Amino acid sequence: MTKNKDLDKDSLAEIAIDPDVLAKELALELEIDPLEQIDEDAFSKGLNITQECNEALKMLQGNREERIQGLRIFCEYRDQRAFPLLLPLLDQPCPVERMSAVYALGRNPCPSAVQKLVSLLETDDNAYVRRATAWSLANYDDQTVLEPLINALKNDVAAVRLWSSSSLAEIGNVSSENAQLAAGQLLVSLKIDNESGVRSNCIWSLCRLYGKLNNSSQESFIDECTKIALFDKEPSVMEEAKTALDSMGMQGFYN
Repeated sequence: MTKNKDLDKDSLAEIAIDPDVLAKELALELEIDPLEQIDEDAFSKGLNITQECNEALKMLQGNREERIQGLRIFCEYRDQRAFPLLLPLLDQPCPVERMSAVYALGRNPCPSAVQKLVSLLETDDNAYVRRATAWSLANYDDQTVLEPLINALKNDVAAVRLWSSSSLAEIGNVSSENAQLAAGQLLVSLKIDNESGVRSNCIWSLCRLYGKLNNSSQESFIDECTKIALFDKEPSVMEEAKTALDSMGMQGFYN
């Protein structure tokens, strides 16, 4: 289970989210990655976006099925008018609805949602909701999201760690201080995490943060990538390390 390789070209906020697909995934094992099964053509591209958002705003005030359909639209489109209607849905008892609201607030970042999203990442009992939150928090440059994402990378289940490791690249890029703090845990997880997808994402994130790191952290990252490129037992992680070294102009380090 690895990240979408197109993340190098697009920010995390540009990934299309389909809660209908995600809802079905709640019945499956956590190792299956819903983001890899999203149908990016699921929306009516030909309709007027304003008209579609107007209808979605009405749906968010309807019954559960209508609200989920409305959320599905705001996982695709951005409209600040949705903010006051999205926020209360974070408290819904249905995990599909909470998860969909979280993704919609990742597509439509609302400053007043930060504390509630952090709380969901730290305390929600559904791993898919926490996973959605780890993705969505990448779109918030609020300093308060850094430590919760670091803690999730340290302590949560694999699916949450996977997206926490990617989101730390976005939050780390806000400042050199953030980059250094994020890199500390990313380097640790790169060495000890037992999931190859998480380790690959750590390499990807550290590449994104590399220019903001101090010399010691840069050297540690290069050393670890070299070891992985030469000796790692996971081919996918080995290839990610080689790609990272190549991107830093150090192809010879693993030859």
